[in-house]
Amino acid sequence: MNENQKNGKRFIAVGLMLFALFFGAGNLIFPAAMGQHAGVNVWWSVLGFIVTGVGLPLAGVLAIGYSGCKNLEELAGRVHPKFGLFFTVLSYLTIGPFFATPRTGSVSYEIAVRPFLENGGTDMNMTIFLVIFFIISYWLSASPSKLVDRIGKILTPCLLIAILALIVKSFISPLGDPLSATPEYGTATLAAVQGFLDGYNTMDAIASLVFAILVVEFVVEAGASTPSEITFDVFKSGVVAVSCLAFVYIFIAKIGADSVTAIGMQETGAPVLSLCAKILFGEAGAMLLAVIVLLACLSTSIGLITSCATYFQQILGGFGYKTYAAIFSVISFAVAMFGLKTIITAAIPVLMFIYPIVVALVILTFLHKLFGGRQCVYAWTIGLTLIPAFVTGLQTAKIPLGAVDTFFSMTVPLHSLGMSWLCFAVVGFVIGLAWKAAVSSKTAA
Repeated sequence: MNENQKNGKRFIAVGLMLFALFFGAGNLIFPAAMGQHAGVNVWWSVLGFIVTGVGLPLAGVLAIGYSGCKNLEELAGRVHPKFGLFFTVLSYLTIGPFFATPRTGSVSYEIAVRPFLENGGTDMNMTIFLVIFFIISYWLSASPSKLVDRIGKILTPCLLIAILALIVKSFISPLGDPLSATPEYGTATLAAVQGFLDGYNTMDAIASLVFAILVVEFVVEAGASTPSEITFDVFKSGVVAVSCLAFVYIFIAKIGADSVTAIGMQETGAPVLSLCAKILFGEAGAMLLAVIVLLACLSTSIGLITSCATYFQQILGGFGYKTYAAIFSVISFAVAMFGLKTIITAAIPVLMFIYPIVVALVILTFLHKLFGGRQCVYAWTIGLTLIPAFVTGLQTAKIPLGAVDTFFSMTVPLHSLGMSWLCFAVVGFVIGLAWKAAVSSKTAA
């Protein structure tokens, strides 16, 4: 085998590793739910979803590779060191104990347990399951073992095979035809914009800024040394990962769109998957999917608890790693008790705040050389982006802002679409460039 063949196989392997890091049951439930609501406009919503659910994670991975930064805190620290710490902590808490980790437990219960309980189970059933789920998560997180890695390497292919079987069967035995879209997806434009916002729920763009460090380490060990070499090698691995994500999103959304006639409109995407599996493959097929999803969620939970415990032990100290793992396991359990729908609903305002910052930070990273990496450009752009991001987050949380609501609704372009931050980011970037031109780098940032 020549060197080029070895390199090709290595990039595929790294890409599949990155896909495994990104991919969890949450990546299944959101396109399924979106498909149900989008109906006949499903392909427009998929287009928007792919931008944020596929394009942004790829851009995030590339940004870390291109920047040469060691971690997310260093990258965000280009705005200001204190902002770097704040944003990194917020990102870890979001993809960790506040939302993503509890979601692994809730999705597991909704897909792997609840459909098989009489009358959908009780609160006590859910409590018992979540206690067991997070005790196992903590136990495996607190006792690092190659067994967890091996389970992950087996589970991801099994989950993909199960989803592929579901997709193929849905073409052989169609569930039905898409119905009319709900109001928020009522036109092609609305469906695309709402799909764009729905992609926030995967949290993969945030996770990409954390996971990319692993990919960069692999390509550097393989021989890449210059920023351009590292970026290109990371790009090839990233394309493998996001191509797999796109494939899953497209066809799971289609299953969701076709399913309404057969199973009715569901509150979340979890019952969409379990009920469709039961219709297409019977009770045995639904149970197989349930087991695979359960183990995949457990693997994801272990990885998230481990990552968060490691990071916070490094920056806070005071306790050992196992104590932090226990703390995050308990918090995740407590949040999971609110149920999947509540977790999803509560996460949306936070994601509406975080995602504009992620996008602006990634764009600034690629434009870094254009403005000489001056801190003033980073600070002005992110500083102004924070304003509409904060306002949109509060409005999404249904918190009244009085005159601020009126100003943004009546004056700021794209605000009704949740995209007003774009205007502020552009203005901030222009002001930052003007500041750079007016103030010498020797006397100011």
